[in-house]
Amino acid sequence: MAERKHPGASENNLPTGINERNSSQYGDKRAAHPSGKEGYGRLAQFLRGLAFTVYFTSCHVSTDRWLPLRIVVTQFIGAPLYFVNREWFYAYMAMTKRSFALTTTVMTQIWGPTTIRISGDDSVAGQIRPTRDGGVQFSFPERLVLIANHQIYTDWLYLWWIGYANQPAMHGHLYIILKESLRYIPLIGTGMMFYGFIFMSRKMATDQPRLAYRLNKLKKRKTDPSGKSYLDPMWLLLFPEGTNLSGNGRRKSGQWAEKNGLKDPEHVMLPRSTGSFFCLNELRGTVDYVYDCTVAYEGIPRGKYGEEIFGLSSTYFQGRSPKSINFYWRRFRMTDIPLDDQKQFDLWLREQWYKKDELMEEYITTGRFPPMAGADFDFVETSVRTRQPWEILQVFTVVGICGLVWNNVRKLLNAASKGLGF
Repeated sequence: MAERKHPGASENNLPTGINERNSSQYGDKRAAHPSGKEGYGRLAQFLRGLAFTVYFTSCHVSTDRWLPLRIVVTQFIGAPLYFVNREWFYAYMAMTKRSFALTTTVMTQIWGPTTIRISGDDSVAGQIRPTRDGGVQFSFPERLVLIANHQIYTDWLYLWWIGYANQPAMHGHLYIILKESLRYIPLIGTGMMFYGFIFMSRKMATDQPRLAYRLNKLKKRKTDPSGKSYLDPMWLLLFPEGTNLSGNGRRKSGQWAEKNGLKDPEHVMLPRSTGSFFCLNELRGTVDYVYDCTVAYEGIPRGKYGEEIFGLSSTYFQGRSPKSINFYWRRFRMTDIPLDDQKQFDLWLREQWYKKDELMEEYITTGRFPPMAGADFDFVETSVRTRQPWEILQVFTVVGICGLVWNNVRKLLNAASKGLGF
């Protein structure tokens, strides 16, 4: 639903979900969790974990216990299309991306429900609207670069859901730049490779050829049957900070700021500009806008880090997911970004991160980002959920059809062998 007023700070002048004891003592395991007491006892947590595992494996694992993850199986089934028709292959892999996004959306809807509160400045006015059923609809373009501060490991999950809530839906066309180490996670790494995600070692000499190759695919123009040129849909997600906010990352950011005589932001880390500069230059002429999202989680006290508070167990098993996840959106024209000079771009990106730091300070002080510009509502409030409950059945389609076909073929072969007396 749309929130009609700016509630400001809570009674104790701290954001909702943070009381004085939390803000001063959090980090001590005995201190109160910002999302309240555990919603479930040990037995209930075990049962929730078991149900979570059954759900996740039923969406990702075939009925044959020896087969790997269901979505990865689906990817392997479609892999030969790469050698038959590249367009069919990429369309097929986009379908598997949609399946994964639906899986994580339903997973969050059931086990880690949370309020999503959204606003933005004048640059995105009219592009974020509440729907009659209490949802949200974004009207972002089919091709964009998305940058965001990195609070916790699951940021990508909520931002992927934004693609699902967009019109047209873009959850099948999201590409993420990831750390190289994630490539080697068994099966999951393979799945991300099929998705076309880009892995970086943080050594530009190694990364640049790889980035150029992948981005060249994403900017390749194609021709439809009528002879009209077009570009495939693409949302490229970058986290310029390079990693999620943590004590170690915060220290390194502070040391870099001191070494280079820079202002050290309090709530974010200084961004790395080299990779972003290269990506935007490679995509120049094929992308019109960069969309920036500032992300804040309710309940993280000043000076603490989300990874310490909202882990997998807390969010999905203990019933202590963030009370709200807050997004503030801005948009920049590519033509307004200084892409002809590395130093000027570095300054521009750092200035945007200082503005993020100011936004985070406002959120921590008042419990809210600035209200939605150019709208008759201050915020859109909704939750991570699918439009229809039966959408999750799409995950089972390919493997189910293949299983049905194989079962019928096997019956025919058995019948034929019996008829021939074998």
